[in-house]
Amino acid sequence: MAFTQGTHRRRGSSRAPAIGIGVAAGVTAAAGLLLGRKAATISKIGKGHPLKHRALDLAAGAMQPKYPLDAMSTYLNGFHLYADDMGRQVEATHFCIHLQHDLHQCVIFDRNAPDARLIGIEYIISEERFRGLPEDEKRLWHSHHYEVKSGILTAPGIPDMAEHAYFEDLVTTYGKTFHTWQYDRDDFPYGIPQLMMAFTEDGQAADEMIRARDERLGISTSRKRRNRADVPMPEVAAGANAWESGRTVQTRLEETDFER
Repeated sequence: MAFTQGTHRRRGSSRAPAIGIGVAAGVTAAAGLLLGRKAATISKIGKGHPLKHRALDLAAGAMQPKYPLDAMSTYLNGFHLYADDMGRQVEATHFCIHLQHDLHQCVIFDRNAPDARLIGIEYIISEERFRGLPEDEKRLWHSHHYEVKSGILTAPGIPDMAEHAYFEDLVTTYGKTFHTWQYDRDDFPYGIPQLMMAFTEDGQAADEMIRARDERLGISTSRKRRNRADVPMPEVAAGANAWESGRTVQTRLEETDFER
């Protein structure tokens, strides 16, 4: 018995440092992997930049904390249409922060790639918050009911069960979106931010646009639609999707006096 107890003590004392070393090595390896991936990403988008700029970008990427970026927990892919033109439809890749229980904030890119173009922002709020907005404010917001139920809005890379649970909550929300880069027209961010909307029924979104997205991301919109058939369809609150009435709002440049 004494021998067995003694053996256990020796094993315990020798394994503890080994476990600690193993954990430390794992953390170091993970940090090295992340740093390497960051360096590779920065190098990819830095081609053609002066060497000084590339070195500064690499150093900043490795050394500076970027808390808002670290807080982005959700990657969504969908489509938007310009609030005043059904014919202008663009793909939108969202990276979102769940800022409050009834508020998400998202930055939007044209795709999920190191050299993606930053094209806009979206705020997502709960139905309760939306119903409390002033009537003029509601005109800027769109519902997410069809995007979710149709499968058009996706969370690439998330298992079906987890994605289903996420969209059960998102189906009742409302979004306000402005695109700062009209990348369907120009390869430069000309002009002023444009108000965007979302699809609300079948036949609006271009089939070829959805097919191209699905093929590139390896997903199936039709399968997602079937998987979400049991997600309850909410009643859309009055005031959302104002463009459906045939009248809409859009941003315009206006010259005005400067207040001193």
